[in-house]
Amino acid sequence: MKFATRAIHAGQEPDPATGAIMTPVYQTSTYVQESPGKHKGYAYARGKNPTRSALEKNLASLENMKYGLCFSSGMGAADAVIKLLKPGDEVITGNDLYGGTYRMFTKIFAPLGIRFHFIDLGKTGNIENYVTPSTRIIWIETPTNPMMNVVDIEACSAIAKKHGLLLAVDNTFASPCLQNPSQWGADIVMHSVTKYLGGHSDVVMGALCINNDKLYEQLSFIHNSCGATPGPMDSFLVLRGIKTLHVRMERHCYNGKIIAEFLAAHPKVDKVYWPGFPTHPNHAVAKKQMTDFGGMISFSLKGNSMEEAFRLASATKVFSLAESLGGVESLIGHPASMTHASIPKEEREKSGVTDSLLRLSVGIEDIDDLLEDLKQALDRI
Repeated sequence: MKFATRAIHAGQEPDPATGAIMTPVYQTSTYVQESPGKHKGYAYARGKNPTRSALEKNLASLENMKYGLCFSSGMGAADAVIKLLKPGDEVITGNDLYGGTYRMFTKIFAPLGIRFHFIDLGKTGNIENYVTPSTRIIWIETPTNPMMNVVDIEACSAIAKKHGLLLAVDNTFASPCLQNPSQWGADIVMHSVTKYLGGHSDVVMGALCINNDKLYEQLSFIHNSCGATPGPMDSFLVLRGIKTLHVRMERHCYNGKIIAEFLAAHPKVDKVYWPGFPTHPNHAVAKKQMTDFGGMISFSLKGNSMEEAFRLASATKVFSLAESLGGVESLIGHPASMTHASIPKEEREKSGVTDSLLRLSVGIEDIDDLLEDLKQALDRI
């Protein structure tokens, strides 16, 4: 089946009791067993829930992978992957990383003896300089948050396979509609389901998709043992949201392209970061591994004034000033003081997260209203 059909149908069957076309919300904590240890695959809802199981099958199908696991947040999903490691193990990752991931890596796991190398992954030839006998995982985001850098998944996979490493890809910004990392050799695909997959700013959830049976068993054990599992109502809401993912992404991409081009031509804008520009450093890679370029855009202002960035972000009316991304509504954020505030200024500025950098999550509203909103906000600085 094609992607749009799988988005609507994969992992879901009519309810056997009633014929309901939507997977019911199985709001239960436990399940009756026929005899001790003999049950229908469900014993306690932390381990498995039928609504969540349907969503996990759906996500695995969309990522063209064998297994899915849903977590109570994207950070819960990332946490489970790092729990595969032991003290002394090493991870190679990007120097342009979501602030929450950076915080978890440096503040939670580094003190436990896991070493992280934060490097420029835009130049994949640089990776092998950091591979040691203790390296276990290459962790990448692509496109990255918030600088929209594109990492060559296939090149990273070749290096990972050469050295017997796992390749984990955070696919949140692209969604499985625009990019399937497994196609290019990823072992683990991670999502903040909160974002494009849910799509309506009403759920917090994370997910991992995996092909390897043993790796799935390991992550499933962590998933159940540590308990970062989502409830059935959230699973139901994401299943409902995913049914329109392909339709929403078309509009996100359409609006994103027009806004990126508008910003690039504006006299008050310094730089615009969007992988659809031919001038983007890894545009050719983006064209290879993505079907479109998405609705995430970052831009900086001439003069690099944080005060002007604050004034602009507070002046928009259709773009809401808020954290998160990927919902139907458009959002504007200031990474240095919001999503990436946990990264020291010296470190964030090395990757381009300057005082005037603003990040847009372009929604699916009418494009004329979005353009007019940005015009009037830019006029105020």
